[in-house]
Amino acid sequence: MLKTRARLVSAFIFAVDLAITGAAFFLAYALRNGLLPRWWPGALPYGLYPLRNYAPLLVLILPVWAAMFAGFRIYRSHRTFTLLEELGQVAKVTLAGGGSLLALLYLLKWHQVSRPFLLLFLLLSTLLLAAEKLSIRLLARWTRARGFNFRNLLIVGNGARALELARLIRQHPYWGFRIVGFVSDGHQTDVDTLGEIEAIPRILQSHVVDDVIFVVSRRKMEELEEAFAHCQELGINTRVALNIFPRINSRMHLDQIEGIPLLTFTRIPTNVTALAVKRGLDIVLSTVLLVLLAPVMALIALLIRFDSRGPALFRQVRCGVNGRRFMLRKFRTMFEDAEERKESVRHLNVMDGPAFKAKDDPRITRIGSFLRKFSLDELPQLWNVLKGEMSLVGPRPPIPEEVARYQRWQKRRLSMRPGLTCIWQISGRSKLDFETWMKLDLDYIDTWSMKLDFLILLKTIPAVISGRGAH
Repeated sequence: MLKTRARLVSAFIFAVDLAITGAAFFLAYALRNGLLPRWWPGALPYGLYPLRNYAPLLVLILPVWAAMFAGFRIYRSHRTFTLLEELGQVAKVTLAGGGSLLALLYLLKWHQVSRPFLLLFLLLSTLLLAAEKLSIRLLARWTRARGFNFRNLLIVGNGARALELARLIRQHPYWGFRIVGFVSDGHQTDVDTLGEIEAIPRILQSHVVDDVIFVVSRRKMEELEEAFAHCQELGINTRVALNIFPRINSRMHLDQIEGIPLLTFTRIPTNVTALAVKRGLDIVLSTVLLVLLAPVMALIALLIRFDSRGPALFRQVRCGVNGRRFMLRKFRTMFEDAEERKESVRHLNVMDGPAFKAKDDPRITRIGSFLRKFSLDELPQLWNVLKGEMSLVGPRPPIPEEVARYQRWQKRRLSMRPGLTCIWQISGRSKLDFETWMKLDLDYIDTWSMKLDFLILLKTIPAVISGRGAH
């Protein structure tokens, strides 16, 4: 858990970030309203509406940017956060904030907002925030180079894991840690130690120590209670390296229930704020798209009804998060008796494994072939996204019969909300074999970020237009 001082520093930087965002707003207004019409009188001959007309926009911008700052974890410790990562987070905030702002402006019908002003604001906020982060980092390194703001670290353990941790710390001096020494936990290694675990009270008395990290074997855990208690009495931060199950490839974090600490292993995203931002964007974008595409969807429904007998919508039970079942909606692309004729076309299946994708399927209607090629049959699933059964981006939702035939490792793709589009959608779709498809979904879950979702959404557009791999 972060110390109170670290939380205060993060809160201060958060306030500065919001102030910089506000400054970028006013600077963008001044540039667009005053200087740009003078520099490019032909392209921008007029100024903006009075500032009082634009001021309510700032009331909208600040909460959106505040949510993005929190959602993209921009206030993680600078000690273990590289400059490129930090600048990348700033860019993500601008992209995600700009997209959310445009969606809100459309919903609120604020059409009077100048587009050059918005572009200036996004550019200036990015540059000013990046300059601030760079300045903070340079100031921190300058102070550490002069012997300030360092934390003295004692490593309890002298095995391979302890030495690996020490190597990482020495490779990253800007983290601001100095290793006081090692305490032996019984390993026979060449590293010099300050003593055994029983000598920790003496070591803490004779050395200046700010943090203690226990990197010991599971067998030694029960011997550490007294050492822990001594560190706590002295007010020294105490941490335990929790990679005690080396074969388990999961992220770990601590929870608690009524004071009972729980060590949690997970292989799914756990950033509650980022997931909330993802859900918020799902709601906003699905609402906007449903409104914008309503005439197109009505036309498609009419064409389906004229092309063949049966309803315009096709409903099918699919599996969502952790196998929860829901009713997925699609535009009907097959004849009414398609399910009864499935066995007669099974030899056309181009997929291995549990999935069924038939090329040149005779059950597909004329309009259905066109809809499938350009994924227009998926548009009604925006309603599933709005309801929370699906997301805009995520593994495609399978039918229960397919899930029943999954291998154990493949079932993990159900651990995240299914999506309207996914990596499989932009990587060739039915041209990929089933195992590759599953691995792509698991890679998405393991590396998920808002940036990845935006990249997939952007790449979905050309993939859909090309119609490659669609059956």
